[in-house]
Amino acid sequence: MQHLIDITSTSVDDLEAILARASDIADDPQRYQHAGRDRVMINLFYEPSTRTRVSFELAAMRLGLRVINVAASDSSVRKGETLQDTFLSLQAMGPDCIAIRHPTNGALGELTSVAEPRLHIVNAGDGSRAHPTQALLDLFTLRRHLPDLENRVVLVAGDLHHSRVTSSDVALMKKLGVGEIRLCAPRELMAGSLVTEGVRVFEDFDAALEGVDAVMMLRIQHERLGAMDAPDGQDYHRHWGLTNKRLALAAPGCIVMHPGPMNRGVEIDSEVADGPRSVIREQVSNGVWVRMAVLSHLLGLRGAD
Repeated sequence: MQHLIDITSTSVDDLEAILARASDIADDPQRYQHAGRDRVMINLFYEPSTRTRVSFELAAMRLGLRVINVAASDSSVRKGETLQDTFLSLQAMGPDCIAIRHPTNGALGELTSVAEPRLHIVNAGDGSRAHPTQALLDLFTLRRHLPDLENRVVLVAGDLHHSRVTSSDVALMKKLGVGEIRLCAPRELMAGSLVTEGVRVFEDFDAALEGVDAVMMLRIQHERLGAMDAPDGQDYHRHWGLTNKRLALAAPGCIVMHPGPMNRGVEIDSEVADGPRSVIREQVSNGVWVRMAVLSHLLGLRGAD
């Protein structure tokens, strides 16, 4: 495995190996603290990010890698340099791994054809298409709370059309055998490409919540709406917001997830986000372990005996 570009092109064996490694790291992170000594990772981000960028940086540092952060806004991109030219210039400097976030769907796949064998590319989110490490940390979190996922019902709800998380999550849940996958969104925010065999689609949020074991809420992605009118926040919350009253429709013990950033009072109430069923902060913590696992898997790093 040279690159992690999307879930679809990654084998089940590699996905399971990454998740198993993440579990080992979470149980004893100190074993891996010097595994990547003298290796170098570059974070190349063309879009703003808090959780993903910092999580990649912490993951690399915990492995002992040296980290260089490059924000497109402070680079030669502002002078008109293309993604490929920026990538080739960075590659020529000899890093071991480049984690890239880019607003264009499929942009990273084009780089794999010019990547040298020694260099590994990790997709840190491209367009509205893919976010493989987010999907991996989401499934890692689900398995920690619901180990029998083949018998469970998982709901993803919100702005599905513009979310890069949705497609990766659904692809991974299908590959690794979640019992039932549900999607729910207003009609204008539904992603038609996700309506495939094995996925149940709802327009009624209350009906979608009935009996689910986990619900993942997604924010409205205003930055990607384009010419589409943004939904009114209060009206959206009335019909599509997750409240404690609505959460009561789910199965007992249902966990609440969110990839962030959250818009409190729109897609989720604070009392739910901060409540006893929420594992949102745990997702963030798990993101470090999972990204450590991804980097160590790609780079062939091993923990100390």
